[in-house]
Amino acid sequence: MNTRGLLDQLLRSGQDMLQKKAGGSHNKASSGGLGGLLGGSAGSGGLGGLLSGAGGGALAAGAMGLLLGSKKGRNVGGKVLTYGGLAALGVIAYKAYGNWQAQQGGGAKTEPQTLDRLPPAQVELHSQAILKALVAAAKADGHVDERERALIEGEFTKLDNDQELQRWLHAELNKPLDPTDVARAASTPEMAAEMYIASVMLVDEENFMEKSYLDELARQLKLDPGLKAELEKQVRQASV
Repeated sequence: MNTRGLLDQLLRSGQDMLQKKAGGSHNKASSGGLGGLLGGSAGSGGLGGLLSGAGGGALAAGAMGLLLGSKKGRNVGGKVLTYGGLAALGVIAYKAYGNWQAQQGGGAKTEPQTLDRLPPAQVELHSQAILKALVAAAKADGHVDERERALIEGEFTKLDNDQELQRWLHAELNKPLDPTDVARAASTPEMAAEMYIASVMLVDEENFMEKSYLDELARQLKLDPGLKAELEKQVRQASV
């Protein structure tokens, strides 16, 4: 299963979505959650308009839009969409790790092996874990129903017709939300940090269910409270 390129397209698509929705039209298109995305016309910047463009960028924006749109009231122009591609996520994790290590004081510090500093094979492992975290975060408010799961799967199929990936995505979308299961995908501390960043990017912390999920995920990922706070700080700073 090759998720590196797919995840990079998903994360990069946010910048295109913001550009397409310039002038405030994104607020109108997204005000109704998934329904608002699907109901928007090509002119208003809804999902139909995003998918009418040529190339993988438009398809990636559609898939990311559905992940966001499954969350009621989510503004499609929110913090997740201000990020660049996969490497940018690694840079955020690296900076957070460095700041946290500096706060600890004393002893030799090891350089964080975030995905922006790893060979391709290891980047792929990190990518699979991050995509798992993104899909889980999209379900955190409990509102992804059967119809929405089918729509999300459909858009991912258009973006990447890898059968193994499709089976994996179907299983992830249909399994009960379980932060313990999500956390098992983290085989290194850096991977855990990247998964948490991706989750913070997608979760609405003002929603009680989503905030509770995020807190439990942090516990299951065994994130030090200081590192957790630094990761959240870097997400806020990067999204300004």
